Amino acid sequence: MRDDDSPPPTSPAPARRRPVAGAAVLAAVCLTAAGCGSGGALPQAGPPAPDSASSAPPEPSASMSGSRSPSGPASPSTAPLPSATSAKALPKGPLTGRTVVIDPGHNPGNREHTREINAQVDIGTGRKECDTTGTATDSGYAEARFTLDVSHTLRTLLEAEGAKVVLTQDGDRPFGPCVDERARIGNEARADAVVSVHADGSAAGNRGFHVILPAAVSGGGADTSKIVVPSRDLGERIAGKFVRATGSAPSNYIGGGTGLDTRNDLGGLNLSTVPKVFIECGNMRDPKDAALLTSEDWRQRAAAGIAEGIGSFLAR
Repeated sequence: MRDDDSPPPTSPAPARRRPVAGAAVLAAVCLTAAGCGSGGALPQAGPPAPDSASSAPPEPSASMSGSRSPSGPASPSTAPLPSATSAKALPKGPLTGRTVVIDPGHNPGNREHTREINAQVDIGTGRKECDTTGTATDSGYAEARFTLDVSHTLRTLLEAEGAKVVLTQDGDRPFGPCVDERARIGNEARADAVVSVHADGSAAGNRGFHVILPAAVSGGGADTSKIVVPSRDLGERIAGKFVRATGSAPSNYIGGGTGLDTRNDLGGLNLSTVPKVFIECGNMRDPKDAALLTSEDWRQRAAAGIAEGIGSFLAR
């Protein structure tokens, strides 16, 4: 569910996150166009990925971060270096010199700060709530927990290819950040690509993923004219790689089967000055999609697909 959407029923507090992607997934990921193809048009979806969890190495180090009130300056959560405190310790790879901002949708603490997240902020085309609590599966698996888990694996994959990765939040602040600050973090990082990770909360029977692209917006402090085209390229590549990595089909209820949806009512997109997309990885309220979203193995595959799409975009 997007940060700007109406809050769904409160979901339970997140449990401690599980280890990130196993060696098999890491080895299988191809982040450059030369190795995986250029993305683009969606291929035929394969069968659903198996639900069995794969073995995993220890978790990466926790990220460093700060926090702020809705009206204060941005304070991003920058990922620590894998083996040292100097940028020289980053591995060399095809994404060396590139900055990627990963935006885990919602915050596990939002449900305890309803007054703060209901505060109105400017989204460029109007005003909306600072953030929402996100959705959850019928069994209580929270979207905020899902987005952090996928984002941690995604960070590991991108850093292994040399990218500098910034998280907008790592469950390390009381709530938020608000949607306007999420956009500002990507802008101030001068990110080469920004991806906001979500899961939807639609009706049962609505299945599949979709990628949300920024519409052409100008005025009111928003101007997406320079990012519409590259953001679509980023979104198409992520959608194509996501199908291959997960076996999931594009949404059967949004995007007309393309897996792509263009919107002008999301502050995280309207206020971005760098290429940015949202991905709704599946529908948490559908039992079949929920079975995938709660599978550790599938979440690793989802992160791998997103990473491949980002790598393909940055190597274009």
